[in-house]
Amino acid sequence: MRFNGGGRLPHIVETHQTLEPLAYHVELRDYLKSQERALWDWFASAQSRADYTQNLRSELLKSTYRLDAESHPELYRGVAEAKARLHLDLPVTLYQAQNSVQPNATLCFVPGEGHIVFSGNVLALLNAEEIKSVVGHELAHYLLWQWEQGELLIADRLLQAVTCDPRSAASHEQTARRFQLYTEIFADRGSLAVTGDVLPVVAGLVKIQTGLSQASASGYLKQAEEIFAKEKVSTKEISHPESFIRVRALSLWHSQPADATAQITRMIEGATALEELDVLNQARQMNNTRRLLAWLLAPKWFQTPAVLGHARLFFPDFTPAAVKDPGILDEFKDCDPKFREYLCFVLLDFVRVDPELEDLPLVAALALAQAMELDAPFEKLAARELKMKVRDVRKLKEQAPERLAQAAAAPAEAAHE
Repeated sequence: MRFNGGGRLPHIVETHQTLEPLAYHVELRDYLKSQERALWDWFASAQSRADYTQNLRSELLKSTYRLDAESHPELYRGVAEAKARLHLDLPVTLYQAQNSVQPNATLCFVPGEGHIVFSGNVLALLNAEEIKSVVGHELAHYLLWQWEQGELLIADRLLQAVTCDPRSAASHEQTARRFQLYTEIFADRGSLAVTGDVLPVVAGLVKIQTGLSQASASGYLKQAEEIFAKEKVSTKEISHPESFIRVRALSLWHSQPADATAQITRMIEGATALEELDVLNQARQMNNTRRLLAWLLAPKWFQTPAVLGHARLFFPDFTPAAVKDPGILDEFKDCDPKFREYLCFVLLDFVRVDPELEDLPLVAALALAQAMELDAPFEKLAARELKMKVRDVRKLKEQAPERLAQAAAAPAEAAHE
């Protein structure tokens, strides 16, 4: 959503996008089903066998006050409108949590039933439209969990169990974190689908986060816009993105649907960071590393038995590229310093594998590092690790176009002699 100085803020009067799981949800579901099949089958069968409905109802009765429709007709009118907007046909029961201070709302998922628990003074803080927005958010969670026979609920339970295991890796924790963050982005879209207007969604969000009884939605939308106008921002939170990120994501989803996915991904995942890779990005960067080596080793002169044998220590079925893939260069444009260092070491790993090639592999690596905009760190690394002077490394880089052209023109047999 764009703002024109002090002009009138446009309301969102309707949203036409279909509420579908985000790409991250679907990609992760597919990954878990294919790469962690035994775990997936166990959690799928455990979910189908679990019969915790009675225990849940009992716990709700003990720890909450049930809000019945007769005593709270306005609340249930809002629930009915939310269900209609989300095309949900199921009974929904509302509760107020006891001994809870923080304003919040939570969905207790039971197949075929909706149970929404309000916490703190959220019902006193919000007006009817804002409460309806919160109900839409929670019912969107229900939509997500029942999608495709509950497969995203299976994924969520699998991830939560794995991250509780002391043997879990950092990538597992990062995966569960991102899954939760994207889930909240999806649920916010449920709020917008129900209200048809971004302002009560934003106002309700701000009130819950601040505890204020009055909040300017238009003012906070402008505040969020100012943040992103000044810098690239990504979330640092564990389960719920920061409010300004959630507001920005809603605005993008409505006003720029064609560009929203890439921008929201950047807000949630940030730059590619070596120590913050989730399982999907690990697989993606492994494939990108293969593509990078396929580019580096594409010249026939480089494809000696020693070099190819070394490449197959990385990837047993490795084959060099017949044609260089320029798309690989774009994959590394937004990386943190440690990931850039990793890329430099990958290139350096091949410059001394076959001594008979002399310094030509280093020339090729320098040329590729320059194309990747990694020439400065790669030159320093090469000079340090190869015990060379920086000026000698830079001289080889200057010679790279001519020397690589000469090597490409020479018969492969001659290059390997």
